[in-house]
Amino acid sequence: MKNKLIKNYFFYLKKGHFLILSLILSFSCNSNKGSREIKPNIILMLADDLGYNELGSYGQKIIRTPNLDSLAKEGMIFKNFYAGNAACAPSRAVLLTGKKSSKVSIRGNAGFYGNDRWEGAALGKDEFTMGKMFQYAGYQTAFIGKWHLDKPDDVDTWAIGHGFDFAVQEQWSGRFGGRTFLPNRLWVNGDQEFIPYDYKNYDCKDHLRTNVAFDFLDKKSSKEPFFLFMSYRAPHSFEGPIRDTLDYKDEDWPDIEKAHAAKITLLDHQIGRLINKLKELGELDNTLILFTSDNGPHFDNGGHELEFFNSNGNLKGGKRDLYEGGIRVPLIAYWKNKIKSNSKTYHISGFQDIMSTFAEIIGYKTPKGLDGISFLPTLISKDQPKHDYLNWEFQLSGWFQNLPSGGFRQSVRFDHWKAVRYSLNSDIELYDLNEDEGETNNQAHLHPKIVKKAKDIFENSRSEQYGFPYGGVVQNYKSMERFVQ
Repeated sequence: MKNKLIKNYFFYLKKGHFLILSLILSFSCNSNKGSREIKPNIILMLADDLGYNELGSYGQKIIRTPNLDSLAKEGMIFKNFYAGNAACAPSRAVLLTGKKSSKVSIRGNAGFYGNDRWEGAALGKDEFTMGKMFQYAGYQTAFIGKWHLDKPDDVDTWAIGHGFDFAVQEQWSGRFGGRTFLPNRLWVNGDQEFIPYDYKNYDCKDHLRTNVAFDFLDKKSSKEPFFLFMSYRAPHSFEGPIRDTLDYKDEDWPDIEKAHAAKITLLDHQIGRLINKLKELGELDNTLILFTSDNGPHFDNGGHELEFFNSNGNLKGGKRDLYEGGIRVPLIAYWKNKIKSNSKTYHISGFQDIMSTFAEIIGYKTPKGLDGISFLPTLISKDQPKHDYLNWEFQLSGWFQNLPSGGFRQSVRFDHWKAVRYSLNSDIELYDLNEDEGETNNQAHLHPKIVKKAKDIFENSRSEQYGFPYGGVVQNYKSMERFVQ
């Protein structure tokens, strides 16, 4: 295994947590020589653009998600959990690094790097990621699915270069030249081998991804625990064709809505397959599973409508919004005999907390520079430290669209208060989420001190980052010619 010679030197037991670890980890009580600590396997499942209200366990009444609902019934759901950001790349960057959106290196799906060109940003090669942490802690690591954090021509920025021993990912071509990658391929451990995807042979792309996960689980070593990151693609609007296998085809709905519901139910089916596989292998009882979404639900003019399935409940906005609908997402946690069945929590937490949580669970000294607080105490019903606030900073991409205000957005939540502004020149809006979860009643004029507190956080709880300047980049044109070499 990669880094096998050094991994033991990077394994630390977090000071002050011996008692908690003794409660949550299963240790061999055998005093004979050769007995070893049994660490939990961990699976992180990430949906793409799934709405807060698109699972039955979160209130959905039409779209069927029986496997995820069962997982929720046997585990815990989080009611105040937040994605790293309001779009794919910046949210995943927070998840992989444990740094909040106003300090992580990627703050939009594309950054502005001069010459009227917006390009995707990649995680730095020296960035300490969740994959590297598990690798150094002695875990077998696998990533399968959508990465979206690389430079296409530099394989070292792909998942294989960020701590995953086994990495199978999609790859898109660069916008401004370089190598062209053909669609409908999953690249295996770099750019030399691939698995073709033919939609006629699978229910959906997530069907193939789950098959790849089965291969990893069948071939992994039984001597070491594993970390599996399943980065699913559904229900993203560009998922591609799916097999018409569901009853939704008979519904009197627009085709786009039939496809949307089908993608979610098919994703649920794949998760059910994966859970059954863990049962067959005897791994489920010692596996922590987290399921969440990278941001709020997508919606398009002439495409999927948020209101059709009540995708966000009463939350305002969707993908690319820093209102609740764009960043509040489901989180389901399952861990047999550790997490109380059919439980829920209102603890306020987000993507930056997941890496810290995993570090505490596996006994790895929390890396410096993380912005997260472990929510392990919440999982095991112990006293939970809290954030003073959670804040977000987002840059809309100027890829063929006008950005007259710079496309720059900020928000912050402290306790029940939520503040939002959509440019430096806009007034700060303020909402009381206890009374107004849908963010309809702006109370900024009633609470100037709270507004000032939000403004101070916006200005001071951040770092400068090349490609994502404070206030955004004003762009008043919408022309493909400005982007072509």
